[in-house]
Amino acid sequence: MTVFGKLRRALLTPNVKETTMAVRGFHVKNDTGRDLLETVGKSFLDGFAEAAEARTAQDVVAPLADVPVRFRGFAYEGAGMAFAIRDATGLGRGLTRAFLEGPGRPHIYMAYVGVGWAMARLPRPLWRGLYAPDPLLRWLVLDGYGFHQAYFKTSQYVFEQYRHTNFSWPAGGPGWYADRVIDQGVGRAMWFVGGADPQLVARMIDRFAEDRRSDLYAGAALAATYAGAAQEDELRDFRERAGQYRPELAQGCAFAAAARVKADLLVPHNSLATQVFCGATPQEASDITDVTLEQPGTAPAGTTVRPGTPEYELWRQRIAGQFVALGRC
Repeated sequence: MTVFGKLRRALLTPNVKETTMAVRGFHVKNDTGRDLLETVGKSFLDGFAEAAEARTAQDVVAPLADVPVRFRGFAYEGAGMAFAIRDATGLGRGLTRAFLEGPGRPHIYMAYVGVGWAMARLPRPLWRGLYAPDPLLRWLVLDGYGFHQAYFKTSQYVFEQYRHTNFSWPAGGPGWYADRVIDQGVGRAMWFVGGADPQLVARMIDRFAEDRRSDLYAGAALAATYAGAAQEDELRDFRERAGQYRPELAQGCAFAAAARVKADLLVPHNSLATQVFCGATPQEASDITDVTLEQPGTAPAGTTVRPGTPEYELWRQRIAGQFVALGRC
């Protein structure tokens, strides 16, 4: 610890009260769900604070090892946000790269999402300082951006259903697809906004335009799988309410399973969610994300693909298509 490190921690780290359900105005299903979702927020800020203070990316490893397994991925997400902000504002140099290539590597999905949180807090001219080199995974930055906006600007993004049009990042576009990935993040945040109450979350999603629902359901399923806070009967009810969007539920669930498996952070509720949404174990769902990743440039048979569709979206479609082909959704 250094004086400058402590000062950065104090100045940069948001107040934990900002993540409480009462302050955010989110629905509280029950005390257990509230406590779990608030612990997610606290864990995120714990990771942020450690990275704000750290001298090097490696310095976060020891303190984040003390975060319980269920919440450790969120702490790494927060660390990714803090390192990205420091690099973009000149309070660090090469920290994001060192994090992604080093301690953040097992948590790579969460780390990229953390960069998206930083994007949401930075002035647009500083976005050019964000480090997200992987052409496939960089779309997760926009997922993180969408989550942040729906979490902190809930009235605008969730209840007023604000929609981006031709978002200007990444520079190579396409902007129309960037808008869709932001919606995936919005859907993920809606699991928190709805207090992990599947009936309420489904009703909120179904108020959106039909062409947005597939991405919103995918995001919500990712959160339901990764964060949890719902019982088996609730997850089955959510799957039933999703109707035609069950393949998207499976895809989002598989992404969450892969993030947990690759970081060795599996806990029981992950298995429960993958069984309900994917008809598979977390490892099997993760394996499907890996197998479909090895088929670049292809989409499921019979799928109409818009010209210029990024590989990230083709990958998502292949994952969903695989679960359909297996009769799991």
